[in-house]
Amino acid sequence: MSATPKKNRAGRRILATAAGLATVGALVAALPAGADDRGESQARHHGRTVDVQLLSFNDLHGNLEPPAGSSGQVTRTNPDGTTEKIDAGGVEYLATHLRTARKGNPYSVTAAAGDMIGGSPLMSGLFHDEPTIEALNKLKLDVTSVGNHEFDEGAKELARMQNGGCHPTGGCYEKGKKFRGAKFPYLAANVTDEKTGRPILDPYFVWERKGVKIGFIGVTLEGTPNIVTAEGVKGLKFGDEVETINKYTKVLERKGVKSIVALIHEGGAPASTSYNYDCDSPGAGDGISGPVVDIAKKLSPQVDALVTGHTHQAYVCTVPDPSGKPRMVTSASSFGKLYTDTTLTYDRRTKDIVRTSVESANHVVTRDVPKAADMTSLIQRWNTLAAPIAGKPQGFISADINGRGSTAHEKPLGDLIADAQLAGLAPADKGGAQIALMNPGGIRSDLVFKASGAEGDGVVTYGEAFTVQPFTNMMNVVDLTGAQLVAALQQQVSGSNEASPKILQVSKGFTYTLDLTKTGAARVVTGSVKLNGEPIDPAKSYRVAMNEFLAGGGDGFPALAQGKNKLVGASDLDLFNAYLAANSSATAPIAPPKADRITVVQ
Repeated sequence: MSATPKKNRAGRRILATAAGLATVGALVAALPAGADDRGESQARHHGRTVDVQLLSFNDLHGNLEPPAGSSGQVTRTNPDGTTEKIDAGGVEYLATHLRTARKGNPYSVTAAAGDMIGGSPLMSGLFHDEPTIEALNKLKLDVTSVGNHEFDEGAKELARMQNGGCHPTGGCYEKGKKFRGAKFPYLAANVTDEKTGRPILDPYFVWERKGVKIGFIGVTLEGTPNIVTAEGVKGLKFGDEVETINKYTKVLERKGVKSIVALIHEGGAPASTSYNYDCDSPGAGDGISGPVVDIAKKLSPQVDALVTGHTHQAYVCTVPDPSGKPRMVTSASSFGKLYTDTTLTYDRRTKDIVRTSVESANHVVTRDVPKAADMTSLIQRWNTLAAPIAGKPQGFISADINGRGSTAHEKPLGDLIADAQLAGLAPADKGGAQIALMNPGGIRSDLVFKASGAEGDGVVTYGEAFTVQPFTNMMNVVDLTGAQLVAALQQQVSGSNEASPKILQVSKGFTYTLDLTKTGAARVVTGSVKLNGEPIDPAKSYRVAMNEFLAGGGDGFPALAQGKNKLVGASDLDLFNAYLAANSSATAPIAPPKADRITVVQ
């Protein structure tokens, strides 16, 4: 039996420059982290071919503990057509599932498709996601692409995630311990330094085992600057996903690497939300739609499989490549609730994947398996550090208030957040806000009635509130005309948001009708837009509150960036907590809002 391969400390290959951007290091990493050679005899060999196991996931967002409420569930369709919800996720269980799946697979590689960090619950977010990187190192992640959330704190902080070192202002969080950074490479092939034109991190990684080589190319969506604060992407250029992957596919081929997997932080929407939906079923309206379909159809046929993310959907589909041959495209939901197990049959003679025999399936990270002890220890360690802040009660609720877990255009938690923002910024000296708007993607979780710790049912802790709004965006109040306000509503369902609408959550008193039987901007019934029952006057000016991300035109809302007379207020989280404290008590908890401000015609 040969020795276990030495772990390549990939993170040390990238150097931070004076500007804080990372430069390209050595591009070919020699060996993966993985099982040793035990189980070699159990692997499926077919003469000159060998089966490579590709385990993948995406959009973890620092969810080390099991996500609460509906955010921690996946839907399964049973053989009789009924559906059921299954509690899923939690890194203690993810570790057990992955380690079990690897057994008997000597050629096993684990990859991810971005958003491992950012938008994280308090336990990870409070410590700038160092706990998540530590957990991923323990999970033996081999490689990941960057996602848009990897840029939440800018390229300098992303370089620290890769290379290690203590936080520039927070310092070292544990006495005598220095953050060591990611042992796996973060790939950013289409993210370049505006000045040098070079990728800020490695564009690709070559996984090698006993002569079997698979190249991974990692990209984030080209539209990342539209969904990240301007400060987070300062000095960076985001290139076309297809052009970039095709370019590096040729580079890898010249190096003799013919088996290639694209890790793409961009995704699609399957026709069903069930994780076990047959994405290739031929019925009308079946299958998958969205940006990743166009990408898949244009990518070089030399790319053998696509691991995708961003949309937080679950799918295992085939999409034809430019030569017309089907090619696997997968995504494993979010928050560590699923993982994808793909078999890539590698031909030793051609050094390529036999595409006709690629098999793939999503598996639930159920919570009925033993917890991984090392992950339990990690969570306990960081929770102890977070406890003095995390456990503080902020307010009281009478039932679950769904946000992330709601599939409705208007979410009860969205209404509550918008009301909190309006209440905090309505006083004349705070901005004089008349309306508040909240982006749906900024709502990261649900508020769950059941206690998460010892605080008691119905108590909202600081940690729970932070998990809902972890970005700590500063609030802005600006002047917008009625015409600009209506234009912003139309941008929810047109332009870059037409294919996948982003419906702003609105404060009480602001009402309108959304007619989804129409297309584009016509979906907003302009005559229905009212404030406290009065039609919005296109020529009149209104004071509108929103977070700094939206005020910068983020999420495809250029109309919101036209605001004048900006006043910067408190953070969204501070306003939310202040509202909970002022408007609830143990005897008078907040009930879920009715979510009746937007009338939807379907």
